[in-house]
Amino acid sequence: MDKPTHLIEFETMLLGRHLQLNAPRSRRGGGQLDRSAYTLLSRIRMEGPMSIGQLSDAFGLDASTLNRQTAAMLRAGLVERIQDPDGGIARKFRITDAGELGLDAERAENISGLERVMAAWSPGEVSLFAAYLKRLNSDIENLDGRPWPRP
Repeated sequence: MDKPTHLIEFETMLLGRHLQLNAPRSRRGGGQLDRSAYTLLSRIRMEGPMSIGQLSDAFGLDASTLNRQTAAMLRAGLVERIQDPDGGIARKFRITDAGELGLDAERAENISGLERVMAAWSPGEVSLFAAYLKRLNSDIENLDGRPWPRP
């Protein structure tokens, strides 16, 4: 691990592990969203109703994968199918009130966890880390051609 990129790869692997380990604890504590639902709902909230084709383009996932994920979200009452508000043929998925509440609760829990982890960090350190994460994600998205909408 003589290069900084080797260390970054190792640390992002661990970060992914830590985030996955938190998921079961989150659901035991009342959370209801798995990682795919959390990500899909976040995107739909940012962009508004989306079709399977739009979700496939946005995430680079196969339609069959998205059909399984959205079917689970439909059964859970997190999204509903609607006619395309723009008059298109494809039906779209819109986040429901229950989906909004679940997403807000999960996000609040995630933020609370990050605040506990970073309690000893200065506000400047937190801001700098956030800026570097945004830059890393944006550069990945630009290389992939799938930018994520940001507030």
